[in-house]
Amino acid sequence: MVINTINAEQLKKIFLAGAARLEAKKEYINELNVFPVPDGDTGTNMTLTIMSAVKEINNISNLTIENLAKAISGGSLRGARGNSGVILSQLFRGFAKEIMAYDEINVTVMSNAFQKAVETAYRAVMKPKEGTILTVARSGAEKAIELVYETDDLVIFGKEVIAQMEETLAYTPELLPVLKEAGVVDSGAQGLMEIIKGGYDALIGKEVDLSIIPDTKTSSTGINIEHVSNADIKFGYCTEFIILLEKEYNDDTELKFKAFLETLGDSIVVVSDDDVVKVHVHTNDPGLAIQRALTYGSLTSIKIDNMREEHNEKVIKDANKKAKEEESKQKDNKPRKKVGFITVSMGDGLGEIFKGLGVDYVIEGGQTMNPSTEDMLTAISEVNADTIFILPNNSNIILAAEQAMQLTEDKKIIVIPSKTVPQGITAIINFIYDKSPEENQSRMIEEMQKVKSGQVTYAVRDTSIDGKEIKQGNIMGLSDKTILSVGTDIRQTTLELVQSLVDEDTELISLYYGEGVEEAEANEVADELMKHYSNLDVEVHYGGQPIYYYILSVE
Repeated sequence: MVINTINAEQLKKIFLAGAARLEAKKEYINELNVFPVPDGDTGTNMTLTIMSAVKEINNISNLTIENLAKAISGGSLRGARGNSGVILSQLFRGFAKEIMAYDEINVTVMSNAFQKAVETAYRAVMKPKEGTILTVARSGAEKAIELVYETDDLVIFGKEVIAQMEETLAYTPELLPVLKEAGVVDSGAQGLMEIIKGGYDALIGKEVDLSIIPDTKTSSTGINIEHVSNADIKFGYCTEFIILLEKEYNDDTELKFKAFLETLGDSIVVVSDDDVVKVHVHTNDPGLAIQRALTYGSLTSIKIDNMREEHNEKVIKDANKKAKEEESKQKDNKPRKKVGFITVSMGDGLGEIFKGLGVDYVIEGGQTMNPSTEDMLTAISEVNADTIFILPNNSNIILAAEQAMQLTEDKKIIVIPSKTVPQGITAIINFIYDKSPEENQSRMIEEMQKVKSGQVTYAVRDTSIDGKEIKQGNIMGLSDKTILSVGTDIRQTTLELVQSLVDEDTELISLYYGEGVEEAEANEVADELMKHYSNLDVEVHYGGQPIYYYILSVE
């Protein structure tokens, strides 16, 4: 097979195939997280980023490479989540910018697009780190340059680039010691490889299952619910499953099975492939469809969606949207403030603390779900102020905040690069209203850097980090950079973590207890700390954060 050029339709299939493969592999990518904490989210962030681009692609009415490039760039840019998602969006942005002027893409255009993608991504990162997604992307771009002089065949080009990138991916643990100790490759780089491999499969004509990608023009059930009422939904359950055949199943059997399904509902799809049959039907009685299918073999991947319920959710969502629009109009009528604040926080208790400190808009998110650039832009639009300070409170959210800053033209945005909730709290406490935005920016950054932060959570797998042997289920005390304490008891591990952070300059210890901790338990930990550190102040606050038993600060 020789392919010298690809057009817009082919490029769309390639991109969607890459998105589908990433979606299928996202949990595996999440598990490559170096620290064995229950919030590995690289795969999720990259998937949500690329799916934002998919949504824009599915809305294209006139498919050209230019329109496709705009959809890929704009969709991924606004949907970018976490550092991995932002870097991925920048790779797409550079790639899209290069191909935009062409009606067809050949090896030369593809190679130039790879170079532009890498250049754009590297520029977006303040301090690029080798052994990451950037390294693997650059390796592919370097190979692409060589291949321009060796082949005109995109199939050979793709195969050679992938081989080079896979070799570099395998080498990432040698470039980042923390990867080597944990026994994993870089998760972001692995995610990029899945996208490129999926796209290559589509290029060479391999059958790719795109059903894993949600149709963003429709509901998850495949029904366009924009103008449908409950009364119009004749068959209420979208039913899907796969039959693993255990009995004879021929063309005649399939015809009879389809005829039976037609008596139950509509939108019937039955696809047979060797010993597997994939079934889709809209019906009011999914149980009957399942019972008949069981006569042919065992079932897997069963999925039943209530389309009427989904419609009701859409109606409620629309009502909430209108209410927010009305609320926004009322806000616009209020005088514009000089300064506003946006912060990212996880847990209702922490959210209330930030609001009490004068924050205008709290974005729900953090470790378990990084907000997107679009979420940041929405928050910015809601805050009627000349200058807005954004406190990400997570190192994995800073790039998305900075990307939103670059996309905002009517307001001055200042991102305070807070990496933890305690840093964010300290930064806003030190804001002085009669100082200039620039003076406050310097002061807030300086003061928050004096704070030592800690988190207490549990391990989701066995590993070895910084010389510590960790077993699944162990309790871990984490600082900003590493794991300081490991044990089997939450209280004892928390006390050991604090002990590692306290020094002769410490004056205050603050404990923010999570949703799985009782107030009495938190107070008992505080009592222990006061016994050990009688000269220090110890405060206890309800944080309500998931996953982390305690978030704490030492300052």
